[in-house]
Amino acid sequence: MSGSTDRSLGRRTFVLGTTAAAVSATALTRTAAAASFGYTDDGSNYVIDTGANLVFKVSKTNGDLTSLVYRGTEYQGYGGKNSHVESGLGTSTVTIAQSGSTILVSVAYGTLKHYYAARSGENNVYLWTNKADTSVSATRYIVRVKAGLFLNDEPDSYTYAPTTIESADVFAKSDGQTRSKHYSKLRVIDYTYIGWTTGSVGLWIVRSNHERASGGPFYRSLLRHQSADGGGLYEILYYGENQTESERFGLQGPYVIAFTDGGAPSSSLYAGNLTTSWADSLGISGYTAASGRGRVAGVGISGRDTAYAYTVGLANSAAQYWGSARASDGYFSIAGALPGSYTLTVFKGELAVYTTSVTVTAGGTTTLNSIAIPSSNDPSNASAIWRIGNWDGTPGGFKNADLMTYAHPSDVRAASWTGNVVVGSGSGSETSAFPCYLWKDVNSGIIVYFKLTAAQATAAHTLRIGVTTAYANGRPQIVVNDTWTSAVPSPPTQPSTRSLTVGSYRGNNYTFSYSVPASAWLTDTSAYNTLKIYVASGSGSTSFLSAGTSVDAVDLLT
Repeated sequence: MSGSTDRSLGRRTFVLGTTAAAVSATALTRTAAAASFGYTDDGSNYVIDTGANLVFKVSKTNGDLTSLVYRGTEYQGYGGKNSHVESGLGTSTVTIAQSGSTILVSVAYGTLKHYYAARSGENNVYLWTNKADTSVSATRYIVRVKAGLFLNDEPDSYTYAPTTIESADVFAKSDGQTRSKHYSKLRVIDYTYIGWTTGSVGLWIVRSNHERASGGPFYRSLLRHQSADGGGLYEILYYGENQTESERFGLQGPYVIAFTDGGAPSSSLYAGNLTTSWADSLGISGYTAASGRGRVAGVGISGRDTAYAYTVGLANSAAQYWGSARASDGYFSIAGALPGSYTLTVFKGELAVYTTSVTVTAGGTTTLNSIAIPSSNDPSNASAIWRIGNWDGTPGGFKNADLMTYAHPSDVRAASWTGNVVVGSGSGSETSAFPCYLWKDVNSGIIVYFKLTAAQATAAHTLRIGVTTAYANGRPQIVVNDTWTSAVPSPPTQPSTRSLTVGSYRGNNYTFSYSVPASAWLTDTSAYNTLKIYVASGSGSTSFLSAGTSVDAVDLLT
């Protein structure tokens, strides 16, 4: 067995070498263990034995997961709490049924339906949640894990961070590094599972395809956390923090609680698991089998900037899906979509550069001819006198941008948020010197120095500032050479919650354009013009909770 540590996911992934004899022995053990597959009733709980190495209990009163025993060790529970939907449902109708090699526990609480399934010989718990409306506040499932079983000090762990620095959920260690359950670092598109491993035991949540979730492929939300009391693994069904979309309703799942002998969960759990055939006949409310779904495929995408990855998304009010466009030609295929009409969006990085409509039919494939992205749809194609950053819908490349997905802006590892920028200083250093975020109370008034030729100085120019989100209606107002001041622009629609301090720059991309007259420029071509960028807003608090915005790109057009 050999192992390597993946710090970005907070886990160790192992490559297993297995001999034929070992395979045979494993098969015999599995067969013998599977003989105990079944369930009992202890009066308070249904007790399900998977016939492998996992036994779990579900409360007959409220559908909580009250016990999770793997290889004789209890993993469930911290702080006297069970694992459950949201913070626990009230009194529910809980039933159980066995059909061949599958056991299904059904939980009904008002209009909400929740399910647990076990398969003979598997160390997995399959879960589905169907939220039909807003009558039940069900936005997550949380697996609550006992303290001391998995120890780490990852960004989303605050076991070692005793000082609260923001709200009740952002903390600082004694060395100045910050921790929060928000700091997952990952977008939905970046992971299929999350969890912990000791090297000999792994406990994971394998996420669903998030078809009924909201926020799209680049959304970030809670994935896990650790504290002194224990740990939590999440499947977020809807999360309001920095959310750009309305809540969707309907069945989500399966998502899977998976135990392993230390390695990653089996890829079979997340390879099209939404329509796994053994669940077709279980009677799960809202379930649609593979035969009732369709596919969208595109033969290619032209007009791409090959320096960037492209993603194709489908979305309507009921569902969302996405897939990667092939780097060589832009081919894409999105399978398993519910029938209906969708908006298809092509993203360069995280910036939408093309949209169209597409219809999905049950059992069919909708094939699209090659998509041609108009040159004008990509802001990067506009001729510019100078450009800081590039238009990709993210603050990538700007100062502190990478750190901000897993740390607070006050983190000791962050470079100074102040400091001015000189265009043309070489090797693109103006981008790495420009802060990814601007706040009214921290670095408003940052100065960009640049020179113009004589011809450029006699013409009016458009200055553009692209943003990816904003907090408290923060938006840029500019002053050129201390003589020309732009109007304060109206704030675009952005999420109303925290964003910049909880690891997310993903809001609604928006471009502010300013028409700067020729009279604003210096006529001395050897002198530096100055562009001051202020954050305007009448809202917000102080410091890093003052009004702010995340920057995508800044350029001056020819």
